[in-house]
Amino acid sequence: MTFSAVIVAAGDGLRAGPGDPKAWRHLSGRPILRWSVEALLAAGAREIVVVVAADRLATADVALNTLSGWRAVAGGSTRAASVRAGLAALPPHPDDVVLIHDAARPFVTRAHVERLIAALSDRDGAIPSLPVPDTLKRGNGEVTQTVPRDGLWRAQTPQAFRRAALEAAYDAWPADLEPTDDASVLERVGGRIAMVAGDPMLMKLTYPEDFLMAEHLAGAQRVTRIGQGVDAHRFGPGDAVWLCGVRIPHDQGLIGHSDADCALHALTDAILGAIAQGDIGQHFPPSDPQWKGASSDRFLAHAMKLVADQGGRVVNIDLTLVCERPKIGPHRNTMRARIAEITGLQTGQISVKATTTEGMGFTGRQEGLMAQAVVLVETPA
Repeated sequence: MTFSAVIVAAGDGLRAGPGDPKAWRHLSGRPILRWSVEALLAAGAREIVVVVAADRLATADVALNTLSGWRAVAGGSTRAASVRAGLAALPPHPDDVVLIHDAARPFVTRAHVERLIAALSDRDGAIPSLPVPDTLKRGNGEVTQTVPRDGLWRAQTPQAFRRAALEAAYDAWPADLEPTDDASVLERVGGRIAMVAGDPMLMKLTYPEDFLMAEHLAGAQRVTRIGQGVDAHRFGPGDAVWLCGVRIPHDQGLIGHSDADCALHALTDAILGAIAQGDIGQHFPPSDPQWKGASSDRFLAHAMKLVADQGGRVVNIDLTLVCERPKIGPHRNTMRARIAEITGLQTGQISVKATTTEGMGFTGRQEGLMAQAVVLVETPA
């Protein structure tokens, strides 16, 4: 069953203490909002609408760069208004299923999504829930009552719904009330809500101490993977070479089926290797005429998308060019900027170096040029 998702990230998060609102703070080096977007895309979301404060639309573009399949819209003054804005921004699909998720719960996984969607087979909605383990007290500075906890559950997100049923329930919701979750909106009009097993990892980041705990948990949720790529091309007739997506005037060209940009080829192979997705020849066979003369930035962008589809990210790139000529130094910063443009990374994450072989070997004899790339990729465990 396909699904869409609305991620609510428009709140101020005042209980979290000083600093940016929760969705924009960083967890293990990435904006908290990005964790949920990556996870839901990897779980198969058709599209995701991220609902943010109106003055954070540009911030969302920066936080979610390199990801596709999402869009940001401005939220309202309440959570309910933000959810409705997100629902309205989704394109219509027959029999659509929609997940509503709080950005402040970064550890959502495909398994959570699959449980929820499976429970919708004969229900209007489904929520992850955990039994209340602690004794409950009512009072204000002094206990006035012990509240029985039998039958009480903690509701989490994401919550899954038949979209038409949820939208109809919101249309009937009183304007002067603010629901604490979306399931309660559907409950009010008699909707049937399934309860599936929740997960302590779906914790909501609310107070300052929650962020400290999340940093410890984040390390166990991610693995780092290293990829290496090597490519070489022979010099031939021409007046320029393409390296790192930059055209460099030269008294020769590089021979290849595409544009022969061995730097981007090596980098693409390194990324594919890190995520165990074969090599560039498998994805773009040189026997296929459609890749004749193709710009190699397309290959690199494809590899980056595969990383994003797995919920991963490229942490850094180290690229070494081996040649006597052309001289790389004058073009180094332009090359870094071009790779940053293709990948969506910052130039500080990209290293481009050059070396010679002191006249030895095919590069020393200026018969060709070689590139070596190493990348560090972080993916869900």
